Amino acid sequence: MDKIQTKIIKIDENNIVEELKKGAKIIKSGGLVAFPTETVYGLGANGLDEKAVKKIFEAKGRPQDNPLILHVSNKEQVLPLVEAIPKQVESLMDKFWPGPLTIIFKRSNLIPDIITGGLDTVAIRMPNNPIALKLIEYSQVPLAAPSANTSGKPSPTSATHVIEDLYGKVNLIIDGGNTGIGVESTVLDMSGNIPMILRPGGITLEILKKYIPNVQEDLSIIKEGETPLSPGQKYRHYAPRADMIVFNGEVEDIIRAINDYIRKLSQDGKKIGIMATEETKNKYNNGLIISVGSRQDKSTIAYNLFNTLRLFDKENIDIILAEGVESSGIGKAIMNRLNKAASGNIIQV
Repeated sequence: MDKIQTKIIKIDENNIVEELKKGAKIIKSGGLVAFPTETVYGLGANGLDEKAVKKIFEAKGRPQDNPLILHVSNKEQVLPLVEAIPKQVESLMDKFWPGPLTIIFKRSNLIPDIITGGLDTVAIRMPNNPIALKLIEYSQVPLAAPSANTSGKPSPTSATHVIEDLYGKVNLIIDGGNTGIGVESTVLDMSGNIPMILRPGGITLEILKKYIPNVQEDLSIIKEGETPLSPGQKYRHYAPRADMIVFNGEVEDIIRAINDYIRKLSQDGKKIGIMATEETKNKYNNGLIISVGSRQDKSTIAYNLFNTLRLFDKENIDIILAEGVESSGIGKAIMNRLNKAASGNIIQV
């Protein structure tokens, strides 16, 4: 695509209204605006304008059978976008919106096919970020907004990451500081007979079971070799430039296995990165060691995950040896992202 002039603005309490109204004007005219949410930065366009949405796929290099999430600023915006809102879904919206829960509905005819990847469903969420909500409100349309990164690369959790990937490809980048959660929203399919989690995120299986006891998980989340039900999960995602191996098991076994690999790879002259945790970072004697967070508070790992992958890229690491975490709570979302980043290269120790 042709290079376009990208404006960068830093939002604060003094300029938020004025600058976001400028951003909304770009959206209304068919342009692209990158903006922060509570999960990662999104790349927004008018979700009802097919030409504008095509620009998202071009800017990201994203396959067009990969559906996009529509972002709204209030529940009333959902009504014309879907066939119906069942009572159970309405209660989920009341409980978790705004927040990191994307809900899949049966779509209405208002939705362009390019949004849904040919499916008869549409994914919608309401982000819990004042910048995002105001931008949508001023734009007066739902925003189609995947993560604001080059397709396949680690998702952006700061404006710097967006600039690295998309400068010259979007009209505006809104710098609203670092995002809070660090991994994308949970995707929950409520369009069929059985509620199904298609992508794990900040709203965990354990939380959702309290409200919808029959909720299940797409097998591809928890079992290698299964075909994902969600097209958005079938491509290599979140990947650093380096090769990557994830080690999963008991912590002491992980440390032992990674140290064995360090010895072998050092002999081959490889530049090694170790994605460790606060509890283990002093257990390794070679390579670039970065702590991604604490095993005692896995939300810190989620928060730092994508930034850590980008740090290894900046150091031109040849291979990343990453510690796995226990797959409970948000640990399931972390392991899902690590699995995608490593192209399924996980060693059980």
